[in-house]
Amino acid sequence: MLKDFKIKPPFFEVGPKALLYGEKMLKLAQVIDKTAMKYDLDVIVTPQYTDISLLANNTERILVFAQHMDPLPVGRGLGSVLPEAVKAAGAVGVMLNHAEKKLTLDVVEQTIARADEVGLATIVCADTVEELTAIAKLGPNLLVAEPTELIGTGKTSDSNYVIETIKQVRDINPDIMVLQGAGISNGQDVYNTIKLGAQATGSTSGILKAADPEAMVEEMLYNLRKAWDEMH
Repeated sequence: MLKDFKIKPPFFEVGPKALLYGEKMLKLAQVIDKTAMKYDLDVIVTPQYTDISLLANNTERILVFAQHMDPLPVGRGLGSVLPEAVKAAGAVGVMLNHAEKKLTLDVVEQTIARADEVGLATIVCADTVEELTAIAKLGPNLLVAEPTELIGTGKTSDSNYVIETIKQVRDINPDIMVLQGAGISNGQDVYNTIKLGAQATGSTSGILKAADPEAMVEEMLYNLRKAWDEMH
């Protein structure tokens, strides 16, 4: 766990995957940036590797994370994602073990260690409660609890899953915050998830496939702030 990484709840994550890149990605990131400042929220954005510097140099509030990296050292490794290069590009963290880029537990552990070494925060995805608890013991900064079968479906995790994953991680390490992902399609989904006790949530398809992605950013972040303030 990177000790000097600062993020406060409620936070949000927007993961463009390979749906958006270049100037269009920057345009949306700048909207997210302004909306994050408007509602005083931390928002993680995970662009394509080639867009990390573009976003890092042209935004103020968002936290730019890489979508993945490898645990290799500087040297040989054609086609690999070098931790030092991710850091040098301007990222402050890295996402690991997404359902579309699964890793073994050993590799997750090695990559968290490399991230700590170069000064990158880690947000690690997990599917089941069992996988989540196993990864929590490896000391990431943040966890994403996201049932794989719900990703992109518009159907969110049930309340039992949300409550149990938060409890299990808190029992292992209360410093690790848990983002509840999968199926977040609109502001009401965001609101409902936070009201269940989540510290964070996020969306990809719900924003990028919306009729008006910029308006959906506003809707989701407004409801994130609203639900959190009502709970606290």
